[in-house]
Amino acid sequence: MLGESPCNTPNNLLPFLLQVANRLRPALHIFGSDYPTPDGTGVRDYLHVMDLAEGHLKALDRIHDQRGVSVWNLGTGQGYSVLEVVQAFERISGKAVPLIFEPRRPGDIAACWSDPGKAARELDWRARFNLDSMLTDAWRWQCMNPQGYRPTALVI
Repeated sequence: MLGESPCNTPNNLLPFLLQVANRLRPALHIFGSDYPTPDGTGVRDYLHVMDLAEGHLKALDRIHDQRGVSVWNLGTGQGYSVLEVVQAFERISGKAVPLIFEPRRPGDIAACWSDPGKAARELDWRARFNLDSMLTDAWRWQCMNPQGYRPTALVI
């Protein structure tokens, strides 16, 4: 099973959320609650790591014997707000996640998600995992590996 194990403060929502749920951090900081989105928080496209890996493999197979450059967007094509992700995680994990709302960060945009249509047409690739699957697998990995990939002490 794969999982994310940031060495310092995570820059992405999911690893930060998992660390808060596992009591490695006191609260989840949400940057911006006044975006022009349904709940005021930023909207992004979240992709399961296994879907990403499969997409990369299909892209590598495609370019193996061709010249030039090709670009494909890998994603679900659906955006979820920060609060939608948090609420789905709380439902799946049974854990309440303490939140701290902060001002927007410079450069952050309200919403961004992919158009994976070209990857579907040219690579025969589509995301297979939905948000609940992503969160379930990420939480399982975090529970099994609370210190991430850091080696545990050897007990003799």
